[in-house]
Amino acid sequence: MDEKVTQHEPAACAEPSGARKGLAFLKRNGSRRSPVAIGLTALIVASLGYVSYRVISPKDQSIQKPGRRGAFGGPPPVAVATVARSDIKIVRHGLLGSVTPIANVTVKTQLGGYLTEIGFKEGQYVQKGDFLAQIDPRPYEAQKAQYEGQLLRDQGLLNQARDDLRRYQSLKKLDSIAHQQAENQVWIVKQYEGSVKADQALVDNQTLNLTYARIVSPIAGRVGLRKVDAGSYVTTQDAIALVAQIDPISVIFGVPEDYIPDILRAQKKNGALEVIAFDRSDTKQLAIGRLHTLDNTIDPSTGMVSARAEFENRDEKLYPNQFVNIHLLVEVREQALTLPKTAIRKGAAGHFVYKVTGENRVVMQPVIPAGGENFDDVAGYNDGRIEILQGVAESDRIVVEGADRLREGAEVTIADGGDREHRTAADASKPPPPHNLAPEAQPSEKRFDPERARERRPKRQPTETQ
Repeated sequence: MDEKVTQHEPAACAEPSGARKGLAFLKRNGSRRSPVAIGLTALIVASLGYVSYRVISPKDQSIQKPGRRGAFGGPPPVAVATVARSDIKIVRHGLLGSVTPIANVTVKTQLGGYLTEIGFKEGQYVQKGDFLAQIDPRPYEAQKAQYEGQLLRDQGLLNQARDDLRRYQSLKKLDSIAHQQAENQVWIVKQYEGSVKADQALVDNQTLNLTYARIVSPIAGRVGLRKVDAGSYVTTQDAIALVAQIDPISVIFGVPEDYIPDILRAQKKNGALEVIAFDRSDTKQLAIGRLHTLDNTIDPSTGMVSARAEFENRDEKLYPNQFVNIHLLVEVREQALTLPKTAIRKGAAGHFVYKVTGENRVVMQPVIPAGGENFDDVAGYNDGRIEILQGVAESDRIVVEGADRLREGAEVTIADGGDREHRTAADASKPPPPHNLAPEAQPSEKRFDPERARERRPKRQPTETQ
């Protein structure tokens, strides 16, 4: 006799959830798994994952994404700067130039002969008149001696002719000699005088050749690589060496024709203008010099005029034919009204700044910066400050950081380190907002606690299953 046995689960057990019902359904259907069963299982797992996410994730998302207010509900913090007066430098930059020695001399011989001696080392610094090379002087010494002998002979003939002229003039007074003979003697003396003068010129020319045979530096500078060696026969077409003046040195650069009136006006007012040379990348300063002059014509093909600036070059940071970037100081505007360029913002109506009132509220203040759209060109030379022509007054507080979150009339908090002397008494009494607190140091009511989330999860009442 078959007995029907019904087993009941203990009362302490809770009613199986939806997942357990699905598993019980699969058990009742044996090990056979149809596509319907697999799809049902996937749907149950996805539903459980979504329910878990909704229970565990924090419901108050405003803690992680603060809006226009501060991280903890207060006014947004900003950094401010004060409008002040300071000197503003107006600099023309982007001028390309090349280092050019003031004097660059190719030393050549002025006469032919064998080079007997080299008196310099390659790369040596020489002064004007220092010995460089020697050409064999013996042929020129011999010619000089020959011309000196010819000069002595003609000098003797001249002295004899002069004595004859004195005698003839005395006899002419006594009518003891023909007048024509006395007059002819005058011209003979002049002929010998000419011969003596020519002989003296030949002697002087050989003396000069002997001077040329000893080659010296015509300028002070640095000697380059030698062109010939001792023992070579050189002519007037052969170069011995190249001497370049290194200190001082110059830079020739191009200036757009639009800058010429400002430069000429500044030169008349201030004299030589300051010029700064930077390297090829326009990042490293090499030397500071003075503008020497502008060329007298503009190149019609480029619209540029050449300018020369001179630099001291004792440390040799400038090298001949080196490519450099030139920054030309045109003007210094003394005690101009300035503020940091980071405070300037662009709107539909033009440039404006956020000015902080005494109640720590901001107002949009239109401003006119000097230079128009290119106002920030001077900021790099003036510690990031620019000149303002109109819109603000001295000692006004202007927002320089945190302006992206602001609107007209918004209340702000002056952040720590940003113009603390203008904070109100109420702000000073409050502790600063903990923007940089670690998660464990933040207020407990604002932190997500997984254990407390599980406690908030609703409990289901147990049910019986057959």
